Amino acid sequence: MHKKIYQLLLAIIGSIGTLTTWAQDSTSNSKVAMADAMRSNGKIYVVIAVLLIILFGLFLYVIRLDKKISRLEKENKDS
Repeated sequence: MHKKIYQLLLAIIGSIGTLTTWAQDSTSNSKVAMADAMRSNGKIYVVIAVLLIILFGLFLYVIRLDKKISRLEKENKDS
């Protein structure tokens, strides 16, 4: 079961990596005003920190849930 979780996490990380490369638009030199404003005010780091905390919490929840399910499956096989 742990192997499936690791494969899922690897697939998610891989897909995020490809999405970021598509997000780069080297043909136009236009700048995003909202991103510049958030970066200059330092708010972009708050947004990134909140997103990372949420993702970390979700991964932690999935891992704990997997452990509980594995324990219940083991108890079910024993009885």
